[in-house]
Amino acid sequence: MNSDSKPETQVTIEKRRNGRWAFVIKRGAVVYPATGQFTSQLQAHAAGQAALRALENKR
Repeated sequence: MNSDSKPETQVTIEKRRNGRWAFVIKRGAVVYPATGQFTSQLQAHAAGQAALRALENKR
C-alpha cells in the first residue's frame, strides 16, 4: 500500500462528563470509540499516540 492510498488518520482528545480525558482515533471513515479514563489531557494524548502506532504496526 503506498502513501497515496492510506486513509487519513487522526487522534483527538475529549473531556468526558466525569472530568476525565479520553482519546478517539479516526482512520478514514472509521471512528473508533472513545477510550480511557485519564486524569490529564497529556496522558490521554500520549496513550492515543501509542494506540495509533500499535494500530499502524499491525498492518
